[in-house]
Amino acid sequence: MVPVSFAPLDFAGEEFVLTSSRALYWPRERALLVADLHLEKASWYAQHGQMLPPYDSRETLERVADAVKATGARRVITLGDNFHDNAGTQRLDPYASGMLEALTRSLDWVWITGNHDEHMARGFGGEVLAELELAGIVLRHEAQRGETRPELSGHFHPKMRVKVRGRHVSRPCGVVSRSAAKGDRMILPAFGALTGGMDAGAPEILEALRPATRIDAVLAAKGKLVQFALYRNAA
Repeated sequence: MVPVSFAPLDFAGEEFVLTSSRALYWPRERALLVADLHLEKASWYAQHGQMLPPYDSRETLERVADAVKATGARRVITLGDNFHDNAGTQRLDPYASGMLEALTRSLDWVWITGNHDEHMARGFGGEVLAELELAGIVLRHEAQRGETRPELSGHFHPKMRVKVRGRHVSRPCGVVSRSAAKGDRMILPAFGALTGGMDAGAPEILEALRPATRIDAVLAAKGKLVQFALYRNAA
């Protein structure tokens, strides 16, 4: 088990915890939120002639189990693109399938679907939804521009690229939008082992979270929430 560090995050009047493993924990709901697992991405690439080590699903599910253990979560809510494609559910090897079924049996599990797996071909337990509103916060796969309610989403796989001691370092991160007139909104980092990333300050991400007073990239490092300014409304 890889050690997991935690950073407190105030969001929409609720106390959350962002973990170094790229999950978001909601203590009041005892819920672990993870976005963009992209299970069976390697096998999808293999079908298209690009051979990758076929263990991404196992690694991702092990990290989910570690995050559940570290936080004490009793509920897991995924935020879409759980599988890399609709048929990915059929390609899980028996070991990974057993891991997933054990997780969904032991936890209150909610699958929110995304653009990659809108029609999941097989269920592994839990509830399958297009989106969910919980305690006034909307949980969905892709941020909807202009949303006025607090919102948690995934889809964009944001990464922060910074220069540290002369080296360029890239890390998955969350992106948080704050607005005096509208609800807080956040795009979670991608959780899956083989997920790539888009620059956190990319126009597509900023546009998805506007209108906003400020937009920040956030990540957990050594028990602290590290923030990088991406946008400020000068008005």
